Amino acid sequence: MILSYLRTIILYLVLLLVIRLMGKRQVGQMEPSEFVVTMLVANLASIPMQDGAIPLYSGLVPILTVLGAELTLSFLSLKSVFVRKILCGKPVILIENGNILQSNLRKTSVTLDELTGHLREKGVLDLEEVQYAILETNGNLSVFPYPQYTPARAEDADIQVSQQFIPLTVISDGYLSKENLQKAGKDMAWVDRVLKSQNATVKTTWLLTVDGRDHILFLPKEGTP
Repeated sequence: MILSYLRTIILYLVLLLVIRLMGKRQVGQMEPSEFVVTMLVANLASIPMQDGAIPLYSGLVPILTVLGAELTLSFLSLKSVFVRKILCGKPVILIENGNILQSNLRKTSVTLDELTGHLREKGVLDLEEVQYAILETNGNLSVFPYPQYTPARAEDADIQVSQQFIPLTVISDGYLSKENLQKAGKDMAWVDRVLKSQNATVKTTWLLTVDGRDHILFLPKEGTP
């Protein structure tokens, strides 16, 4: 009995350490790869907990192996946009300028009932009030109503609300997105001009976005001159 108790405590502490090493995001909304790892770790730990005849290391070795694989993939996803897309996917626009994109609903297996349910959770009852709805990689739905339906703020008093635009990420962590560059209606000459004005290159740029008003956000990588 005491041995079983000690085995359970050890596995419990190891699981806490594993979840802590995997990052704070594990306790909130999880990416698909993180959800799979969490389920695997829980199942691997339950086997030696339930059967005292199984050596403790038979549960610890697979758990630590999964942890090592997860940390390696997390590091690669930080360094490679390609790996990040494979593991996490990318956000999908479900409503754009008030139009429901039925093809994207089918692609993400989201039914119309589920979409309206998510909108109600955001306090939206009328579909016509929504300008953009974006399904994030963690399964959350980001909802952006038309400006006239957004809660009034002090700075908006007596001021005509302007149209809002979704910023397109042209450069992310040193990676140039040709797809978003084309969507923004820009070319490499424009990128070169922007980077030259900031004394930067693609590799030294952490974030470069542009929206429909040609508003540019530029952030250099930390440690770059």
